[in-house]
Amino acid sequence: MTASLPTSSDSSVSINNAELQRFITLLAQAMSDNSLQRLLLSKYQGPQSDLQRLVIRPVEIKSELRWRFVWQYQTNHQTRNYPLHDALDLLTELIAGQFKAAQLSTSSSEVQLTISKKGKALLNSKKHTITQQPDTSHNRNKKRFVEQSRPFLSALGVTDQQGQLIPAMANKWKQINKFIEILQGAVKDSGLLQAKQLHVADFGSGKAYLTFAMHDFFCHTLGLKAQITGVELRQNLVDLCNSTATELNLEGLQFEQGDVKHFKARGINVMVALHACDVATDYAINMGIRTGADIIMCSPCCHKEIRPQIRLPDVMAPMLVHGIHLGQEAEMVTDSLRALLLEAHGYHTKVFEFISLEHTSKNKMILATRRKNPPDNSAVLQQIAAIKQFYNIKQQCLEQLLLL
Repeated sequence: MTASLPTSSDSSVSINNAELQRFITLLAQAMSDNSLQRLLLSKYQGPQSDLQRLVIRPVEIKSELRWRFVWQYQTNHQTRNYPLHDALDLLTELIAGQFKAAQLSTSSSEVQLTISKKGKALLNSKKHTITQQPDTSHNRNKKRFVEQSRPFLSALGVTDQQGQLIPAMANKWKQINKFIEILQGAVKDSGLLQAKQLHVADFGSGKAYLTFAMHDFFCHTLGLKAQITGVELRQNLVDLCNSTATELNLEGLQFEQGDVKHFKARGINVMVALHACDVATDYAINMGIRTGADIIMCSPCCHKEIRPQIRLPDVMAPMLVHGIHLGQEAEMVTDSLRALLLEAHGYHTKVFEFISLEHTSKNKMILATRRKNPPDNSAVLQQIAAIKQFYNIKQQCLEQLLLL
């Protein structure tokens, strides 16, 4: 567990070096006249062994200027916002006693402070040729595809009541944004932006971070009329998510108990199944194809069906004697067949690295968008047959389901 953030009481070192005092004066001036763009403190020598560095930037919150401190630990980041005087007092103590290097970036210059082992401060500065104004916007570094202030994020524990990201949820926040980024591109390619009404089904919705994000994307961001259905086996999670949707007054969002094998398809436009184990991915893809889904998004795992069937030429036997190699080969063959079967049924398919999910290291995604004018599929069917013959595969679940 990460220790509490350092405070001014953590250090009692006085400032008696002229260069150090000069740096503090420059810092105070830059913060006062709003020319500070970024302050980086590094070479930490305080009591917290996992603290690596501290980054400070100006940020405007509710029309008031604050100083954002981002404490960067080995495994997470912690953020605090301070008014000018509190920020300067804390920085004065930290620079003097715990951080032995500082880089001050202002609109007109770069100033580097280094404190030697003997306590001597060295100062170097460089003027900018072009004056740059600091950007105090709230999320200026990266483009976000979900507004951090959205109520569903706070309700699900991703952000706090002030809309600030909870450090322990940083990975989930990245996953949500990456998922919506991918979904946005797929919606654009599919032509669903012109749809009058959409039905989205998310199988294995779990705690429904992505289900709520999809509802927010379609209904809030795009302004479309959409019915979003989360399907989950665990009744307690179904009840919890329905309760949250009701509290947030989210029209068109509901959760049902069940799984992909038994869910009755009802004109699904977007079919999502992340972390669907083994052949559950095949059942999800089959449902998406049969219901004519415009977009199919799957993140498969636990590739068990193909592995015991694989038989390869003797020359490859030494490679696949290792279980990890055989597993990787089975995974590649399984998902390649799924992608080809989607192509054979009129979809344009991509297989790519997604982002690690909460409970698995699997991060592959199969994304398929339905073609308006699919080409002849005879060549693709021949490729599927050739792969099966080469690997001696007698049965593949998705192929069998599509024949029924």
